[in-house]
Amino acid sequence: MAGDSGASRRAAMYGEDDLSSMSIFSGNYINFGYWQDFTPGLISIGERTESQANLYRTALRRLKIDPTDVVLEVGCGIAVGTVVALREFGPRAVYGIDLSQDQLDRATRVNSELIAQQPDRLILQRGSALKIPHAGERFDKCYSVEAAQHFEDLTAFASEAHRVLKSGGRLAVATFFMTQPTAADELRRLIETIDNGIDVVAAIDSFRDDLLTAGFVDVNVESIGEHVWRGFDAWITQTEFKDGWGRNWLKAYQRRLIDYYLVTAAKE
Repeated sequence: MAGDSGASRRAAMYGEDDLSSMSIFSGNYINFGYWQDFTPGLISIGERTESQANLYRTALRRLKIDPTDVVLEVGCGIAVGTVVALREFGPRAVYGIDLSQDQLDRATRVNSELIAQQPDRLILQRGSALKIPHAGERFDKCYSVEAAQHFEDLTAFASEAHRVLKSGGRLAVATFFMTQPTAADELRRLIETIDNGIDVVAAIDSFRDDLLTAGFVDVNVESIGEHVWRGFDAWITQTEFKDGWGRNWLKAYQRRLIDYYLVTAAKE
């Protein structure tokens, strides 16, 4: 039942509530951001937007995309990160899938000009991370940026990502995970979206095991929290949410309950 409740809350959050319109995000992105060298001070909206694009760039660089690649983004949202992949990394095509039709409708509106110009290179579809709507060995690269915390079965996602990748393909996943399973109870007390089931946060070692069990090799887990949490917290202080529970993300990181990770893996 908790899963059903979490799923309905996620549907509303990305549907009628339009999470991207909240002041903690900007530029149609919905992620915490990546600051290579964060220094305290006033953050402009442009800088906040760039931080979110930089989180995508950080993940995409690990994939070593080349011009012949067909790439899949799982949980593409409004697809502004998908466009970063297409324009800055130059693959043959990028497919974006998302469970929310509302998000895909927004993505189609926001990116209408590019879709019209290059319909064979930017393709957006409705689909689940747990049952990717593509045949096996379809993609050269696959990535997901701050979406996997909503996947209620990471074992299934790992299996599906492995299935749709070609031999030699690469996967990159960027999001937050518990540092250890024992952190769950304290995190529920600190983070509202974990307590109410919107975020289904697994332990990082569990996800690593899921990837290995699915058949991935060269699984690498990289902590990037030092480039995420302080900048995101500083931005929150500039919004109307400065006195809310969102400030607890940094506290949870400082208590080593949670961290932000970039996980990469390869298919033999």
